[in-house]
Amino acid sequence: MRFHIVLRYVALALLINSFFMGIASAISIFNADTAFMPLLYSALITMLFGLFPLIFVPPASNITNKEGLLIVVLSWFLSCLTGTLPYILYGDPFTFTNAWFESVSGFTTTGSTILSNIEALPTSLLFWRASTHWIGGIGIIIFVLSVLPFLGIAEMVLFRSEISSMVRENFHHRARKAIQILAGVYLGLTLLETAALMIFGMDFFDALTHSFSTIATGGFSSKNASITYYNSPAIESIIILFMVLSGIHFALLFSVVTGHIKDFWRSSVVRYYLFAMLAGTVLIASNVHGAIFPDWFASFRYAAFNIISVGTSTGFATSDTAIWPPFSQILLIFFTLQCACAGSTSGGIKADRIVLLGKSFIRHLKRLMHPNAVVPIRIDGNVVEDGLVERSVLYIGIYLSIVFISSLLLILIGMDIKEAFSGTIATMGNVGPGLGVIGSTGNFGQVPEAGKWILSVTMLLGRLEIYAFFIFFIPAQWKKSISY
Repeated sequence: MRFHIVLRYVALALLINSFFMGIASAISIFNADTAFMPLLYSALITMLFGLFPLIFVPPASNITNKEGLLIVVLSWFLSCLTGTLPYILYGDPFTFTNAWFESVSGFTTTGSTILSNIEALPTSLLFWRASTHWIGGIGIIIFVLSVLPFLGIAEMVLFRSEISSMVRENFHHRARKAIQILAGVYLGLTLLETAALMIFGMDFFDALTHSFSTIATGGFSSKNASITYYNSPAIESIIILFMVLSGIHFALLFSVVTGHIKDFWRSSVVRYYLFAMLAGTVLIASNVHGAIFPDWFASFRYAAFNIISVGTSTGFATSDTAIWPPFSQILLIFFTLQCACAGSTSGGIKADRIVLLGKSFIRHLKRLMHPNAVVPIRIDGNVVEDGLVERSVLYIGIYLSIVFISSLLLILIGMDIKEAFSGTIATMGNVGPGLGVIGSTGNFGQVPEAGKWILSVTMLLGRLEIYAFFIFFIPAQWKKSISY
């Protein structure tokens, strides 16, 4: 393991963060707000940590898989750590714990917040807060690779280390092409949504920061009331459209843009994802009609927005879902667990794994009835390897086990069972709001400090898709083949 090479690539990720801190500093100068010095110091400190390895460590094009994994995990940890600097230096209400929670929530695109008065923060700090979503949404390493020249084998290893195996199975492009597709679609969606939101009444700053949050499926808003502040069906419709698009595999969106629309509709995962959202909207609208909202238009309006918001792991809010009937809350919890498609910016278990789980269950039933039959699992006409099916089912089991253990830990430190369970699901799925005081109109400020650290871990576990996180903490992995 060549730790000096690892540090060189991690440094590149820190420079990306420093760049956005610098933009936030410029915004602070323009607005003459109080966050200029905290942002400037943060940018300089982060830049120095990023520059030193680049100056003293020579470049290397060949890195091992272990080095690639370590680069990815360290990039996430150190980005979250340096991301606390603007908050800590700004001061109240940011203790170190609160700053860490907010930073992790931003970079992992979770969108949970400790803030009770978001609008009290300077515009420049709100920009940095939204930027953490945009950097984390595309993936820190993918972001770095998209702005760097060709790195050969190093690029391929880092790309494979950053994205999950589920995404790799669905990406039929080489690393360089896949990175270009991801970055191009990501930037294109951001620009399109920003323009659309401005047309329908948002100013440029709000349109840009809400686009950062939507396309990253993050959920940080610059308003205390989130999207409710605007009370605009048109704005809600635009955000719904871009939330749905951001939850679809970016390679399929690229296929649509390049004229291969058949590839999009041929995807059974996308069909399931869209049908599930539609079914969830109809069921919740029927459940809240009369009980919460007086007419069908309002019922469908708020049901659609909130089910798609949690179902894509975005976490924006237009209604207090904590007062919705239990049936609707259970459906919201299901979508918080599942979320959208692999290859998107969404968190959660992923619709792809749910489809594989269903097909695996059907195959098992067929084998029970016909023990000697060979029953392959097919998706879109292609046979899925048993290894991928096994990994997907195992992932779901581990995912739910972590939810159970984390919920138990939160209950032990004094949290209400509903808030502990929904909070764990929301942070593990990188969704944001839970139920109760941490619901769509609340925040995580009242969660005990120990609880914030537990939930920070579940955010990282969800974003790194579990395996990379645990491998990072196995010392034996890093003791082998150490070289300097």
